[in-house]
Amino acid sequence: MPPRDYESAPVADGLGIPAIIEGLAGDLEKLRNGEISVNDAIARSMLAKQIFNGVRIYLNGAKMLADNAKPAGGAYLEGGK
Repeated sequence: MPPRDYESAPVADGLGIPAIIEGLAGDLEKLRNGEISVNDAIARSMLAKQIFNGVRIYLNGAKMLADNAKPAGGAYLEGGK
């Protein structure tokens, strides 16, 4: 399996990580300006934490599958077995 090209297809973009980070930064500004309550800010940060936890699990799983992958075709199929 060829290595992933992180420059042309960043994983973070595919998972929406920049939008989550921008949202958290916006929430911090809103909290500082008194536009949202502390409880709202905490709830939003806890939700983001769970999203990042899911991303971690996804990336660990993808890495494990990539590390254990065997090439399709190749010598095994060429021998007719």
